[in-house]
Amino acid sequence: MKHSKNDKIVFWGAFVALITTSMAFIIRAILINSGIWPEQFGLDKVQSGVLFGAGIWPFAISIILFSLVIDRVGYKFAMFFSFGCYAVFGALALMAYAAVNSDLTDLPTAQAKAWSYLYWGSVILGLGNGTVEAFINPVVATLFRDEKSKWLNILHAGWPGGLVIGGILAIGLGGIVADDWRILVALMFLPALVYLIMLARVKFPVNERVAAGSSYREMLAEFGTAGAFIAFYLIFAQLGSVFAWSSTITWALIAVSVIAYAFYSRSFGNPLLLILVIIMMPLATTELGTDGWISALMEKPMHVAGWDPTWVLVYTSGIMMLLRFNAGPVIRKFGPLGLLAMCSALAILGLYLLSFADAVIFIFLAATIYGVAKTYFWPTMLGVVSEQTPKGGALTINAIAGIGMLTVGILGGPFIGYLQESSVTAGIKEDLPEVYESVTVESDYLLGHYTALNADALDEQPESIQEKATDIRERETQGALAKMCMFPAFMLVCYIGLILFFKSKGGYQPKVIV
Repeated sequence: MKHSKNDKIVFWGAFVALITTSMAFIIRAILINSGIWPEQFGLDKVQSGVLFGAGIWPFAISIILFSLVIDRVGYKFAMFFSFGCYAVFGALALMAYAAVNSDLTDLPTAQAKAWSYLYWGSVILGLGNGTVEAFINPVVATLFRDEKSKWLNILHAGWPGGLVIGGILAIGLGGIVADDWRILVALMFLPALVYLIMLARVKFPVNERVAAGSSYREMLAEFGTAGAFIAFYLIFAQLGSVFAWSSTITWALIAVSVIAYAFYSRSFGNPLLLILVIIMMPLATTELGTDGWISALMEKPMHVAGWDPTWVLVYTSGIMMLLRFNAGPVIRKFGPLGLLAMCSALAILGLYLLSFADAVIFIFLAATIYGVAKTYFWPTMLGVVSEQTPKGGALTINAIAGIGMLTVGILGGPFIGYLQESSVTAGIKEDLPEVYESVTVESDYLLGHYTALNADALDEQPESIQEKATDIRERETQGALAKMCMFPAFMLVCYIGLILFFKSKGGYQPKVIV
């Protein structure tokens, strides 16, 4: 299918918009994790974590909610809205800088004011990032309806591309940024201005669902009450955690929303889509949830070798960017489901090797295998959803992305923590049984009870015990990566099942609505 000059500008404008989103994410993460913002604004670890999370949960929620209205308000409106969010974040970040640098007579008050600016600026930035995802995914799926998986992979090369650019800028401008972090924020606006200029005058395509005359009710019916329940549960559970309201309010909001959705859509949902939603949960946990562990594992030998740990991010992101740009031949050879099955098998291998890797070369080899595996997960999954549920339009392709992100924060991340804690305490029980009862504590989380290491109690033990406990903690934390293999293993079984299902129907074929 031949594409016009307008279509090409739309695609590459969407690509640059995703680079902007990625740069905004990594720049904010660097400013928080490097200690620049915590030091200047007097933030402790908890406040830093809250500030980081403020840019994440609006991202995921806005992807889903904007998808419900984006066909009515228009892709161009969504594009302008996202740029407006970036502009507001930039203004609030500058106000935070000014608050602690203009008047030092009452620093605590100035820091409190700056914290408020940064927090709400991060929330608005997250909304802008989510809005970018909400319009670029359905736009590209519509432009390239004959090769959705291929072009969604190329589009999503923009995410690691932004990480590479942001990481190199942070390394190259390290000393300058430490003196004035506003430089990094300003650099974020370069790609933002580029995509604004590129997309301000173009004509966006009409979504294939809308063009085919498929109704709004049919779109909601494709996602269905089952999908709506999962989405609304994750949305209100996240908001309840952020704003600390009671579980009664959370469940009341879920019930009202799901009942209203069911009454209007009159559909349980597409069974295949429900299966894909279930697979997306361990997929997101495998891809996003384990990244923190792997980065931390690789940072230690990087420090020993005298390298900036940010190069780990640049290295893995560079692999993802190059592979996604060249996804077409791989997808043609293996098919979308075959590629996802192969990546699941590679993820199992990569995580298992990482669970006991120690030498720098071995760690990089295992991380490379894992990096190749996770490269194709996200965009290829979006491609399969769009190819098999075209009547779902913007909602199904974006909702599954939002569900994946929310799952990591609400279920996947805590479960990874559970695996880590249970491995450490099991190691303490086996190697230091004499102090096990005194240095552990019973706790609970959303999915149940667990035994955790009590850091304060451990500090009261003799130094020899503390050293042994530290060795056990590092060993078992790394070893817990092997337990993470359960997620890609589950995905592998599901993908093989789907391959066999489609084979019984004559082979995998994208659905087309006319």
